[in-house]
Amino acid sequence: MASLLSTTLNITARVAPGPVGRVAFALFVRPLGRPKVRPGEAEVMARAVIGRLVVDGIPVTTYRWGDGVRPVLVVHGWSSRVSRFAGFVEALRAQGQSVVSFDAPGHGESGGRATTILRQREIIRRLHAQYGDFSAVLAHSFGVVTTFFALRDGIRADRIFGIGAIADFDFLAARFRANLGLNQPVEDALRRHVQRRLFPAEPDVWPRFDAARHPEEVPSEILLVHDADDDTAAPSQSRAIVAAHGARARLIETRGLGHRRILADPEIIATAAEFLSGTSSQADAQADAQADAQAPYRVHAPSQVQDPSQVQDPSQVPSQVHTQAHAQIQAQSQVRAPFQAPSRAHAVQDQTHAQDQAPAAAEASGVSR
Repeated sequence: MASLLSTTLNITARVAPGPVGRVAFALFVRPLGRPKVRPGEAEVMARAVIGRLVVDGIPVTTYRWGDGVRPVLVVHGWSSRVSRFAGFVEALRAQGQSVVSFDAPGHGESGGRATTILRQREIIRRLHAQYGDFSAVLAHSFGVVTTFFALRDGIRADRIFGIGAIADFDFLAARFRANLGLNQPVEDALRRHVQRRLFPAEPDVWPRFDAARHPEEVPSEILLVHDADDDTAAPSQSRAIVAAHGARARLIETRGLGHRRILADPEIIATAAEFLSGTSSQADAQADAQADAQAPYRVHAPSQVQDPSQVQDPSQVPSQVHTQAHAQIQAQSQVRAPFQAPSRAHAVQDQTHAQDQAPAAAEASGVSR
């Protein structure tokens, strides 16, 4: 069916771009399934204070842990739900932080079948009106570009922690087309439909959906984490954000955690909670700044490593991948990853790592928004 639909759209796009644009848009804004709460997430979700909003006639489920004073806002990714952040919520609560979040329309416990970045921005606006300024934002994947879009709209947060970031609409559109086997005329029809339906008075709206655009409009401190083996969002997306935002932004690159398993890694959770809570010492920040001048991209060895016997290619096991890098780096110095406590040592990535990565391989990965 998917192949037949793609073929039909590809053939029809040149002669009837209007209808093709509408169909492509309907596919573009609809998540791929609605995952359930996992057993390990249920207890945390049961402790949330549940709220309700209505956006574009769609009931939206919201969540709050704590008193709501200067909360951390959590923005989940596409075809996901808030419960995937259960480990982060527990860690933030242990740091004394309040947390607020929502299941986007078409996701989790919210109604509807589809969502757009405009709907998500409106939800964030409503939460901001209810709770006031956010102390920080924790976002994953599509939630990262949504976060930057919302923060340009008068909403402020001191810090942003992004995981597996998607930075711009062009990447989303290109991956949508590649995943479904669509041709360029179909993507063009999709763009024209978005322009006419959502932004009729704004002829060139696309740069607004770029997290690397006009960095001065989002003056937050930024820490990103992106896995080299991410098969959904190319690591170059996070690198572009860091490059644009300069000294305020840092990037930790991991290996072996992928796009979704990274959300359950204990070390990533601990790093996020520490950064989002602002509990790093000034000495740590100064040491990190000096290290960043030498190595702008950092690598974090995952705390849980798969059994090599269960991996088709043992060379991809994180501990094996990093053995040589750790030996080389530790011979030079011991430097902590950004905002890490001294007890959790991380390796600083060799300065040539970003150049040695194969951009074409990274960009070949697909994306589901």
